[in-house]
Amino acid sequence: MKTISKKRRELTCIYLILLAAVIWTLFPFYWTFITSLKSSAEIAAKPITYWPVHVITENYSNAWKTGGFSRYFLNSLKVSLISTVFTVLFATMDGYALARYKYKGKNAFLLILLCTQFFPTSMLIIPLFKIYNMTHLINNHMSLILTYTAFHIPFNAALMRSFISGIPATLEEAARVDGCNRLQAVTHILMPLLLPGIAAVSAYSFISSWNEYLYALMFMSSDSKYTIPVGLSMTIGEYSINYGQLCAGSVIALLPILIMFAYVQKYMVSGLSSGAVKG
Repeated sequence: MKTISKKRRELTCIYLILLAAVIWTLFPFYWTFITSLKSSAEIAAKPITYWPVHVITENYSNAWKTGGFSRYFLNSLKVSLISTVFTVLFATMDGYALARYKYKGKNAFLLILLCTQFFPTSMLIIPLFKIYNMTHLINNHMSLILTYTAFHIPFNAALMRSFISGIPATLEEAARVDGCNRLQAVTHILMPLLLPGIAAVSAYSFISSWNEYLYALMFMSSDSKYTIPVGLSMTIGEYSINYGQLCAGSVIALLPILIMFAYVQKYMVSGLSSGAVKG
């Protein structure tokens, strides 16, 4: 009985710690959401209310229409989706070459690829700005797409190599014996088995592109080209902040991430664990 009572106390302590961690993590999201449903007077009022006395939705309509978030949202969606497609395409090809082919310097190339992740991306702002300025890509979303794709390929290529290495090459060899060429074997045999890895790479690339702020701020010079993070920062005035509209915009920015995770989470969990174990 003492042993059972001791185990119950230990489990209770563990659950309480986990509950506290969950509350600590989720409370900022909860506070952002309820603030987006309050009027400006209630946000500034004291004592603080932990649920709106009068729920309003005007902050969302104002943010979307007059605040320009519809434009920022579409800009972010465009940049993130295109850069994600390019990243998945090139990372898959790179990972396949690293996993299936044998050539001199492959390990050194992989090491150099991973070492590029050690450098802070902010140190490349000036040279990239000069390059894009000479090629007339400043204030053009293509500069962000190229930058995000280039930054995401190294890590994701190494990740895809782990996924592909975990799939037996004999499956492709059997398909080639049956008459498929290499491209057909990869398309019809390898790619369906690679869906967890593609989901993991897509999620990482999309979220990183969606949340990126520094390069979007430096390379975009007009309001019509801003992405969501830059657009949110522009709602903070010098002398005043519209907290309701700012929080509504933050909730809007969070929705695509939640929807994407709801769709790919079953692939992502198995993909990340598979890549970590079989790498």
